[in-house]
Amino acid sequence: MSELSFAPDFDQAILYIQRTRSYYLALGYDNPYVWAHYEDVPFAALQKPLKAWTLALITTAVPYDPSKGDQGPGAPYNARAKFYEPYAMTTATDPDLRIAHVGIDRKHANLSEMACWFPLAAARQAVVDQQIARLARRFYGLPTNRSQRHTIENDAPRILEMCKDDGVDAAVLIPNCPICHQSISLLARFLENAGLPTVIVGAAKDIVEYCGVPRFVFNDFPLGNAAARPQDPKSQQMIFSLALDVLEFAPGPRTTVQSALRWSDDARWKLDYMNIERLTEREIEALRGEAETARLAAKEIRQKTVGS
Repeated sequence: MSELSFAPDFDQAILYIQRTRSYYLALGYDNPYVWAHYEDVPFAALQKPLKAWTLALITTAVPYDPSKGDQGPGAPYNARAKFYEPYAMTTATDPDLRIAHVGIDRKHANLSEMACWFPLAAARQAVVDQQIARLARRFYGLPTNRSQRHTIENDAPRILEMCKDDGVDAAVLIPNCPICHQSISLLARFLENAGLPTVIVGAAKDIVEYCGVPRFVFNDFPLGNAAARPQDPKSQQMIFSLALDVLEFAPGPRTTVQSALRWSDDARWKLDYMNIERLTEREIEALRGEAETARLAAKEIRQKTVGS
């Protein structure tokens, strides 16, 4: 191959902050969201060897509840399926976690294989392989919250208490949508300030690095599939092992390591997500109505949840 056979310009990490800002401006929301951004980044050093760790998994996926409507592969955004309070579930059994409630890449991500967004099987294998001592008895769910203050002042302290109750030494955090990546980044900062080492395994590089986190494994995959490629168990274990390496060997804060895995030989999938330039006026108008309906539904559900 010629040294001048460059990759196409679009074959780079998607700029989700810019992409989502342009998208919502086109839909009529003229007050751009202000993303979290810090200069100083906390960093908790490991207090014992990797093989002695109790490791926790933290996700933004939601346990499936059939009473809350369609959440399966191909389901549209479902505000009813969104959750607003942190949760904890046992790691001893196999949960059914869905991501149909968040702004993941519905066109390109695999929405049926949970291993693509929740690496429980890979974490269990890490115990078998003696990479870690044990998996925490529970994993934890962090709400996808646009309110940064609520995440920092309410959700993050509750997750920290759960970790303390379970004797957690370190945590792997896996976000899904753009706001998920910010919420998870804020949580990672909070946990590190409390002395708990973390690593994020994510797909929205600009959002995580703009916020500023201690350790980050970047997979250049569609949103919603940060933990693995579909039908590729080897990628699941490779990515999780890389996350453990970054946890153990990161030299300091703002450590980003990109995996060598590619989603596809054809990188044109990166052109589609919330790309207003690829939509017609009729499509934009339809999306405007859908976005407003979803916003109002989520607002109503949130008010009922807070009031209950």
